[in-house]
Amino acid sequence: MAANEVRIIGGNWRGRKLSFPSAPALRPSLGRVRETLFNWLREEVVDSRCLDLYAGSGALGFEALSRGAAEVTFVDRDPKVIKALQGNAARLNAQGCIIVRSVAHKFLARAAQPWDIVFLDPPFAENCLAITLDDLRQRTLLSHRGLVYFEMSRRAHLEMRGWALVKESAAGETRFGLLAPVSLPATV
Repeated sequence: MAANEVRIIGGNWRGRKLSFPSAPALRPSLGRVRETLFNWLREEVVDSRCLDLYAGSGALGFEALSRGAAEVTFVDRDPKVIKALQGNAARLNAQGCIIVRSVAHKFLARAAQPWDIVFLDPPFAENCLAITLDDLRQRTLLSHRGLVYFEMSRRAHLEMRGWALVKESAAGETRFGLLAPVSLPATV
């Protein structure tokens, strides 16, 4: 497999390769991480609406489509990444694939409908995971039983106020898990 390729590990497109451009912050989710994640999401992913907010290689979103998601919105700010996502979608003849070029927080500010599953795998150096989680919770951008998948550096700390940790694991330098929103007590 070429350096800028990642393989879909399950579902209808199992074994198919995704190409992505070289970029310093682009770090596709490891195969074993995706395998664990989609074992966790086995039933939840079927017919779900998903958001791959920091899409990068698109591995998480295309894996979800391969396993039966009804729709995945891929968001990335890099025009080269967007072009690669469009190329991968065309090669796979992906249905339910929406690709948007935008900065994450600007996209969320305009979002109107909630998602069932949100994939958050931002560049580790940007340290934007907590802010993005706040945006999702405050704008009610998750469906009633929605889940957020996150990846972050194993060395980083994540403030999880308003979130319940459903599942968590680690691989190499990456910590990853699933979060569900919780109601916060009213402040007086």
